[in-house]
Amino acid sequence: MTKTRRNILIAIGVALLAVAAWFLVLRGPSAPPVYSVNVVKTLPHDPQAFTQGLFFHGGKFYEGTGEVGASGIRAVKPDSGEVLNEQPLGPPYFGEGIVGWKDRLIQVTWQDKTGFVYNLADLSLKDSFSYTGEGWGLTHNGKQLILSDGTPTLRFLDPDSFKQVSAITVTASGCPVEKLNELEWVEGEIYANIWQTNLIARIDPATGEVTSFLDVGALGPKSSDPDVVPNGIAYDAASKRLFVTGKLWPQLYEVKQGAAVAGSEAAAKLAACGK
Repeated sequence: MTKTRRNILIAIGVALLAVAAWFLVLRGPSAPPVYSVNVVKTLPHDPQAFTQGLFFHGGKFYEGTGEVGASGIRAVKPDSGEVLNEQPLGPPYFGEGIVGWKDRLIQVTWQDKTGFVYNLADLSLKDSFSYTGEGWGLTHNGKQLILSDGTPTLRFLDPDSFKQVSAITVTASGCPVEKLNELEWVEGEIYANIWQTNLIARIDPATGEVTSFLDVGALGPKSSDPDVVPNGIAYDAASKRLFVTGKLWPQLYEVKQGAAVAGSEAAAKLAACGK
């Protein structure tokens, strides 16, 4: 090969690399993958429950409901939907996320900057506490409580003092993801409903990066009511069962990840910073 030809090939190679790099810059980072869900089992759910928090413990669902005058917590028998025990939360409070921590159930409220601590065994009120900002979803990683507040920030709180110890910013392809709502810790990841979408984000707790989405749009009632949205994730760690429901839904579902979904406009919009 002559020197001239070699130089021409090198120049062509450099040009091709430049074009590829420019294409990637223009296109931006790719959106996290989106997966459908397959229904394993359909369970009854109270269609009057404005679900704000959900977790599974000791063979029962624990559910927190919202709206002023209708808020509260309850223990529910999974197969029948029977309410085994409940504790109302009166005005002016709007109940939000709940989580089980040792022998306690912890609940936050939307805009009152007040949380409540209950005895998990009988749901009797034990204590209250204060925090800054709004309260949306709540879960834990075995060490700290994890709180969402409607912003892209997830706050990690000491479960005894309720003081913030750290925080992460949740992003999809580098774009901040807002409206993180109900939370659940699932096999080392944080699952979060994204309010007013059919998406559940799977979040790396170390980086805040959304690794993928679950699309639950095929589930629940078809309603024009903007309040009837997916909200509620529970995980049975012992049996590795994932459950989802929504606000005012008459069903609660056990689900598994399904096939990849192409062309999710909601996911693409989140990964493009809302554009």
